[in-house]
Amino acid sequence: MGGDEEIRVETSGKRVRAMLGGHVVADTRRPVLVWEHPYYPTYYVPRADVRAELSDTGEVRHSRRLGEGTIHDVVTDSTTAPAAAIGYRNSPVAELRELVRLDWNSMDEWFEEDEPVYVHPRDPYKRVDILESSRHVQVRLDGVTVADSHHPRILFETGLPPRYYLPLPDVRMDLLRPSDHETHCPYKGTAGYWHVHTGEAEHPDTVWTYRTPLPESHKIAGLACFYDERVDILLDGEPQRRPETPFS
Repeated sequence: MGGDEEIRVETSGKRVRAMLGGHVVADTRRPVLVWEHPYYPTYYVPRADVRAELSDTGEVRHSRRLGEGTIHDVVTDSTTAPAAAIGYRNSPVAELRELVRLDWNSMDEWFEEDEPVYVHPRDPYKRVDILESSRHVQVRLDGVTVADSHHPRILFETGLPPRYYLPLPDVRMDLLRPSDHETHCPYKGTAGYWHVHTGEAEHPDTVWTYRTPLPESHKIAGLACFYDERVDILLDGEPQRRPETPFS
């Protein structure tokens, strides 16, 4: 989706709730997925399904494709989230005019049905497949083989290159140093990271693992994965090109 393309809008059949300070900010059975950029959607909810007070800040934000957006504080009985909601009452996108977008990170929790969801809504057009494989995966960095496995689990995720999750015994753990870095994925859960020390250089946050992934991704639990964008991968002895992605 480029900058000149239309905003994509689609109604979801999920019940969606947003929580703040122990209070329900919104509870809707008619959420709307809006792709403001090509990577993933965000939720807009009908104003009628917002239970918290939306206090007009007087601030207006302009978007060429969405129109003039009015900024609101989200106020519950126990707390206020400043500038945490925006509405486009006169948007050129007619479907948005009676909706409000709540800032995802300003809420304490989001639920799809009765399950928590993190980072952003799940994209209904993104699929994650995790397949057991006997392909030979070698990972090299600075000329050093840091992993060598015939037992990968390959994760195929729409829009991203295949990811090779490898058993820890097949990884040179002596070259890895724990990192404090974490990332969160709505499909897989929370990942912890390692730096790689090859003796020639330190490569920060190059390896990750999901120790307790979400149930649908349990097959990668405790396996290590390297950023293909930052290492050299040999697949069945054939060198792979480093992909160009947002993580390059």
